[in-house]
Amino acid sequence: MSSAWIFTDTFMLHALVSGTIIAVLCALVGFFVVIRGDSFAAHALPQVGFSGGAGAVLLNANPMYGLFIFVIGGSILIGVFSKKERNDIVTALCLVGVLGIGSLFLGLTDKYAAGAYGLLFGQIVGVSYAQVIETAIIGVVCVFAIIFLYRPLLLVSLSKDIAEARGVSIRLVEMLFMIVLGLVSAVTVPIVGALLCFSLLIVPTAASTYITSNPVKGIIISIIFSVVSIWLSLIFAYYSDWPIGFFVSVITGSIYLLSRLCSKITSKL
Repeated sequence: MSSAWIFTDTFMLHALVSGTIIAVLCALVGFFVVIRGDSFAAHALPQVGFSGGAGAVLLNANPMYGLFIFVIGGSILIGVFSKKERNDIVTALCLVGVLGIGSLFLGLTDKYAAGAYGLLFGQIVGVSYAQVIETAIIGVVCVFAIIFLYRPLLLVSLSKDIAEARGVSIRLVEMLFMIVLGLVSAVTVPIVGALLCFSLLIVPTAASTYITSNPVKGIIISIIFSVVSIWLSLIFAYYSDWPIGFFVSVITGSIYLLSRLCSKITSKL
C-alpha cells in the first residue's frame, strides 16, 4: 500500500482535515478546562450528547440534532447552577439525570440505534464533505469566542477574587465558556466519539503543563501534541486496521508520560 494513498483517498482527506480542526479546538478549549479544574464537565458533556442522540433516534430524527440540543442545554445548566452549588455536584447531577433519560430513550425504541451508539466511538473515517464544512464553521466560531474571552477567562480561571475586584462578570464569563465547551463537545463527538473527546480535551494540555507555565506557549504546545496525536493515529489505523481510539489513547498517554519524565529529568539538572 502506497503512503501516497493516505492523501489521495477522499475519506482519509476528510478525516485528516476534520481531525486537525478537532485537535486544535480540543487543545485550545482544553487548556482552560485543565487550569480551571473542569475535567469532570469535559467528561460529562460528551456523555450528555449520547443521550440526546438516543432521543433523536426515538423521534426518527437525525442524532446530531439531539446531540446539539442536549450538549448545549447541559452546558447552560452547569453554567447557571454552578454559582449556587459546587461545579462537580451540578455536573454529576446533570450527568446522572441525562444518562437516565438516555437509557429510557433507548429502551423505548425498537430501532437499531447505530447512530446513537456511533456517538460513543465516533466515525472519523466516515466524515462527509458537508461535515467537514460544518466542523470548520463551528470551529471558527469557537476560536473567535476563545480569543474574545481569553483575558477575562484566564483571569477568572486563575483567581476569581482578583477578577471580581477588577469588575469582571464572573458568572457571564463562566457561562460563555461552558457554552463554548458545549459547542466543541457537540462538534467533536460525532467525529472522534464521546470517549476520545475527553482524552483530547485533557491529555495534551496536561502534558504541556510539565513543559511550560506560560499560557500562550502552553496552548501552542498543547495544539502540537493534539494534532500530532490525531495524525499519527489516523496513519497507524489506516495501515493496521486497528481502532483509531486505541492509537489516540496510547499516543496521548505516551506524550503525557514523556512530558512528566522530561520535567523530572530537567528539574534535577
